[in-house]
Amino acid sequence: MTAASVIRINGSSPHYPGLRPKDGGRMRHDGHVTDYASFARFYDRIMGDRSEDIDRVQAYIRRFLPGAQSLLELGCGTGALLAGLSPRLPVTGIDRSPEMLAVAARTVPAARLVLGDMTAFSLAERFDVIICMFDTLNHVQSFAGWLTLFSCVHEHLADGGLFIFDVNTAGRLSRLDDAPPYLDEFDGNVVLMTVRSAAKSLSLWRTRIFERQHDDIYRLHDERIYELGVPLIHIRAALAGRFELLEEASLDGSPVSDESDRIFFVYRHLPSGTDPAG
Repeated sequence: MTAASVIRINGSSPHYPGLRPKDGGRMRHDGHVTDYASFARFYDRIMGDRSEDIDRVQAYIRRFLPGAQSLLELGCGTGALLAGLSPRLPVTGIDRSPEMLAVAARTVPAARLVLGDMTAFSLAERFDVIICMFDTLNHVQSFAGWLTLFSCVHEHLADGGLFIFDVNTAGRLSRLDDAPPYLDEFDGNVVLMTVRSAAKSLSLWRTRIFERQHDDIYRLHDERIYELGVPLIHIRAALAGRFELLEEASLDGSPVSDESDRIFFVYRHLPSGTDPAG
């Protein structure tokens, strides 16, 4: 859901007592992919640097499939990841937001960009690597949708190809329900983010951007994004049989569990008829 309105705020910027920026004022990316319209142009500025995730994906490819010749990103957004990966191999991105893809076309002109649903797409090719990062998978609001996405990956990944993705765990999403709001300023604008629990294992991420117009006049952009928390055992079970687990790791290097924050997975696509246990 996207809404925009013009509001007047006394003073130079919106003020919320008791709120303060985290991480020294630098916002960490928690991943948002939805049908962005006006919000698309703020996305990269708010979400911050992607170099750590680019380095992680490149390291997985070097380790597990150094000869990779093609890559598809599901929920590519503004193309920030593709831009970091494209110098090394041809890249394709799919996203359901034309506004986000318009930014991506400027960010990474060499990429092939596809407007479509990452849970139900059909492209006339297979890829050596498919990625789905920034907890984009969590934004699919039903586990049935996760299963159809996994089937699309199976259909579009070359034998022996890599499926690299990450998720916010169910434990992290539950903890965020008690977290204080996040407040930050950028380019004279203000961003306010809250996370609250919703029905059926869903968390509602609400991002409000107060875009400064002039003096004390701001335009409000209001985005509401839902994330689904799924136990890790269900993710592993859904991929077993068609994929081989190569690695799973937590963001901070601690043991992987449903109480970890962000989990990274690397799977290898198995040829049809292959026994993963063999």
